Amino acid sequence: MDVRTRGLKVFRILEVVKSIPDKLYSGAIVNHPKNHDTANKEVMRKVLTAIRELHRFLNVTKDFKKPDDTLTSYDMAHHAGLPLEEEYELLGLLYELQRLEYLKRHLQKVLPVVAGMETLKEKIQLNGHFKELKGFNFDF
Repeated sequence: MDVRTRGLKVFRILEVVKSIPDKLYSGAIVNHPKNHDTANKEVMRKVLTAIRELHRFLNVTKDFKKPDDTLTSYDMAHHAGLPLEEEYELLGLLYELQRLEYLKRHLQKVLPVVAGMETLKEKIQLNGHFKELKGFNFDF
């Protein structure tokens, strides 16, 4: 059976309960830590711009399904190309500014690599002719 869930609130698992009487599934004891969601609009704008640049380099079209001014780090994290382990790390951060800085650092590492790959791709597609080499005079 496939079960689909939707996260509504940040929680931490304190203890897993393997067997629950009269239930066919396990459960957990959880708490709901305070999740500080005050954002820095400038950092948010930089992260959003970087994600869109990443998508442009990769030729990917993704819709955030929300207006830009209502987006949070949670909305953007999945679109930033984080490995699963880093997505979990991000979920452990309880301040919006920390999550945005985490995404910003990730994108600062990834964008130059992706941009370099795009340049490499363009070089590979060249036909081998050197028509416009600057600095050399081939007129003998």
